[in-house]
Amino acid sequence: MPNQSTVTEFVLLGLSGSRELQMFHFAVFLGIYLVAVVGNFLTIVVIAVSNHLHTPMYFFLVNLSISDLSIISAILPKAIANFLLNTTVISYSGCAAQVFFFHGFDVADLALLTVMACDRYIAICKPLHYTAIMKGTTCICMAATAWLSCIPYSALHTWSVFHLSFCKSNSIHQFFCELPQLLKLSCSDSYCSEVGVLTFSFLVAIICLTLLTVSYIQIFTVVLRISVKVSQSKAFSTCIPHLIVVSLFVITGSFAYLKPVSDSPSALDLTTSLLYSLLPPVINPVIYAMRSNDIKAAMRKLTDYRLLCRNR
Repeated sequence: MPNQSTVTEFVLLGLSGSRELQMFHFAVFLGIYLVAVVGNFLTIVVIAVSNHLHTPMYFFLVNLSISDLSIISAILPKAIANFLLNTTVISYSGCAAQVFFFHGFDVADLALLTVMACDRYIAICKPLHYTAIMKGTTCICMAATAWLSCIPYSALHTWSVFHLSFCKSNSIHQFFCELPQLLKLSCSDSYCSEVGVLTFSFLVAIICLTLLTVSYIQIFTVVLRISVKVSQSKAFSTCIPHLIVVSLFVITGSFAYLKPVSDSPSALDLTTSLLYSLLPPVINPVIYAMRSNDIKAAMRKLTDYRLLCRNR
């Protein structure tokens, strides 16, 4: 890329500070990363080895866990290494890779959450046709569509930034290479790039949110007609946390990208970035896996089996 002769590296200043503060950030971020990795990896393993969990809902959950692992692994290991080594530098190519993979897996996450909502809609609103509609090939096609959608999305975001020239500064006031921060550093005319990125992001978000909203309106309409309170409670306990996570993800992400970038970002800017980048990979296993009685039963079964094998 032509602008590499001007800027060869970037400086991440989002959470810089004293050595003691850096080590505190290291411990916190390492804890967050381990929680996300263990939670998502455990979800994948339990579903993979439990035949009775080989259903469409858990198939999509495995895909979501893979996406969550990828999102957090795209940005957090570099931040953890920087805190440990007391440095703030990230290479030009490393920054480009962060932008590509973070935004790609981010939109894959949103697409998979949308697919999961559609799956629940069919399961609750059309239970007699569920098996016929959600066949193996259908599930694979839906998951593949969610994954493939991330390629043009992340490619556009990466190209829109890194075809520009950076000559104003190389300081990014975040703990990872965030798109609005990079656009602010450009000395080229970034108006077209900003409009293109925001328009495409807005269209993707609108499509996913429309499908999510329609699915959950239909689900709640059917659930409210159920006379059995236990069934209503179970349905609401599954759907409402899903809606909260999706809403938080979209609202904080939109705030981070639509808000004008200031020269000295506030604590609110950093908190917003933490929420939309790190919260979903950490909380999704709790909402979709650890609260599932089927997965908890499968975990107990695996634990009992391992204890039995050790005692032999």
